[in-house]
Amino acid sequence: MNQRQLQQMAQQMQRQMQQIQEELAEATVEGSAGGGAITVTMNGHREVRSIAISRDVVDPEDIDMLQDLILVAINDATKKAQEMAEERMGPLMGGMNLPGMM
Repeated sequence: MNQRQLQQMAQQMQRQMQQIQEELAEATVEGSAGGGAITVTMNGHREVRSIAISRDVVDPEDIDMLQDLILVAINDATKKAQEMAEERMGPLMGGMNLPGMM
């Protein structure tokens, strides 16, 4: 490949990467805990968009359990968002494991 072809390939990859980043910003995943008592909605950039808490799990005498359930739901959503990003970026990255890209 010559210099011009490499530059064109790099520009095309950059456009594709931008498109995927925009799609990830709009895509959502849900993580849950306590059989759905806590639901966290997150976008593909791992930004929390909402948290839903069932009234059934709100016990003023057991705040620790509620906090634990929220953490589990956030971690579940984060894992799903990471997997979604890897799935969408995978074909573009062609197996390259570049730190910070996903």
